[in-house]
Amino acid sequence: MQKRIVDYENLKKVNQPFFEEFQRSIKRTIESGWYILGEEVKRFEREFAEYNGSKYCIGVASGLDALTLGLDVLELPEDSEVLVPSNTYIATVLAIIRAGLRPVLVEPERTTYNIDPERIRMQITQKTRAIMVVHLYGKLCDMSTIKAISSEYGLAIIEDCAQSHGSSWMNKKAGTFGEIGAFSFYPTKNLGALGDSGAILTDNDNLADKLLYFRNYGSKKRYYNDYLGYNSKLDELQAGLLTVKLKYLDRINKHKNTLATLYFRGLDASEFVLPAQDSAYYDTHHIFPIRHPRRDALREYLAENGVKTEVHYPVPPHKQTAYRRFFEGQQFPISEELHATILSLPISYATSEEDAHYVVEVLDRFEDRQDKQGRGRGSRGVDL
Repeated sequence: MQKRIVDYENLKKVNQPFFEEFQRSIKRTIESGWYILGEEVKRFEREFAEYNGSKYCIGVASGLDALTLGLDVLELPEDSEVLVPSNTYIATVLAIIRAGLRPVLVEPERTTYNIDPERIRMQITQKTRAIMVVHLYGKLCDMSTIKAISSEYGLAIIEDCAQSHGSSWMNKKAGTFGEIGAFSFYPTKNLGALGDSGAILTDNDNLADKLLYFRNYGSKKRYYNDYLGYNSKLDELQAGLLTVKLKYLDRINKHKNTLATLYFRGLDASEFVLPAQDSAYYDTHHIFPIRHPRRDALREYLAENGVKTEVHYPVPPHKQTAYRRFFEGQQFPISEELHATILSLPISYATSEEDAHYVVEVLDRFEDRQDKQGRGRGSRGVDL
């Protein structure tokens, strides 16, 4: 088998099909003379809300800001507890802390990697006011159960949709189940800008109105400030580029699903733990994670054969230097196991089907090498 190079991500190739439309959009914005909260932002907000089946979309400067403003606008009592998965990216936890609230980590399901609804119940206290779900890797959480829990206990739901643009359950899209749906358009996302940006979805008239204040220093009328706000505006240039790419989001997601199908068909599920599949869910595979007890050796082997990978994520939140003090004495063994064994395979819009076939072939040879070297504690059945 001839060695080839398979990038994990190549943003130039990802965006190349859209260059001509990008240039027209940029030219239109520059020539308009209006560069902050203008027609490009309004257009993207309208079209993104419509795409998701949401009443309102409010553009902000980043995914972290979307989470932080989304929490802040709920005006929860100071030091309220917000339940959040223990294996999430650190931005989710940081948003809770920046909003003056207390993160309470909840272990994920071993199969979906999403927050475990049964463990949510176990963590609810008199101080619990919200659940922040994270639709990790492009798969929606069990929102039917989570919504039932939120109704039973009177808890708000905030959805971190940074990795789930277009993902759905029973034809209802990510970001439309709770009070707030927060999105990141970081360049590597399925709907990625050419810089940082984000957005918030909501069907709540009052929250939508307040968010327009919150993102602009707490002001709607210049120099008159009704709230302690933020400076967090979706840039006109980025909004125009996102409007271009939004037209192709379903095509991007379909391509990634095609690659995922090749991985599901080609990889040996007795050797690698593959993502959970459920026909009721439409997964958009922002990331395609596999798990293996010899993750680091596997990653090194793939790199030797030209296949570049990533680890999402090497260190869980409770072990991060800046966050340990919030979780002193707490243990999260499921999260630690996931962080120690997970590996993300190439599944970019720039990844070809031939690339995916090559990745499968290389992984098959890793199995053969293990057989020749003899199995022991390295086998999946023992360690995972």
